Amino acid sequence: MSLSKNQLKLITSLQQKKYRAKYNLFIAEGTKVVQEFLNSNFELEQLFCLDNSVYKNYEKVTLINELELKKISSLKTPNNVVALFKIPNTKPLLNKGLIVVLDTINDPGNLGTIIRLCDWFGVAQLVCSTTTVDCYNSKVVQASMGSLTRVSIVYTTLENFLKNTSLPKYATLLNGKNVYKSKLPKNAVLVMGNEANGINEELLKFVNHHLTIPRFGNLQQTESLNVATATAILLSEFKRAT
Repeated sequence: MSLSKNQLKLITSLQQKKYRAKYNLFIAEGTKVVQEFLNSNFELEQLFCLDNSVYKNYEKVTLINELELKKISSLKTPNNVVALFKIPNTKPLLNKGLIVVLDTINDPGNLGTIIRLCDWFGVAQLVCSTTTVDCYNSKVVQASMGSLTRVSIVYTTLENFLKNTSLPKYATLLNGKNVYKSKLPKNAVLVMGNEANGINEELLKFVNHHLTIPRFGNLQQTESLNVATATAILLSEFKRAT
C-alpha cells in the first residue's frame, strides 16, 4: 500500500487545531513516541511506517516510502513512523493530589515539557486555560515524549475551577514567600502563568498563597525563569516537602 491523496490531505490538516477537533484525531511521530501511545489506552486510527515488520501485530498499518514520510512529517528529520490516534474523552477532575494549573501557556515546547514534568513528579492532573496551546498540537506531543498518555489534561475556565476547588492554591510571584522556606502540602493547586505576562490578575483573587523562587546570583539582574524551568523547581519542592 501507499499513501493516498485523501490520507495526505487529512494528515496535513491535523496540523491545525480546528481539524483535530473536527476529526477527533491527532498526530504522533517517531518510534519512541508512537510506541508509548500504542502501549497506552489511546486508540490507533492509522499508522504509516517505513518498515511494517516492526508493527506487524497491529492493524491499520500502511507501508510508505521515505518521500511520502517527508510529506506527512512535521519534523525536520522524519523518524520512521507517523501515527494518527483518536483524541480521548476528557476525564473528570478529582479534587485531590497536587494539581498544576496553566494560565495561557503559548509555547508548545513549554507545555510539552510541563506535561513530562507532571509525569516525572507523579502529578496526575493538569488544568489548562482555554487560551493555553492545544496539548494535541504535534509539537506538544513530541515535546511530551509519551507523557501525554499518563497525565490527565483538562481545558476549562480557570476562574470557575479555582473558585470551586477546596484545595489550597499557590501561585508564583516575585514578592512571594521563599519556596525553600515554605511548608508545602501534599494536596494543593499550583498556578503557573504566561511566559511574558505571568498570571492573570483576575486569577490571583482566588489564590491563597504566594511563592517565589529566590535569585542567588550576585547581580540579581535576571528578570524571570522560563515557565517550564520554574515548574520543575516548584514540583521538586512540593514533592520534597511531602
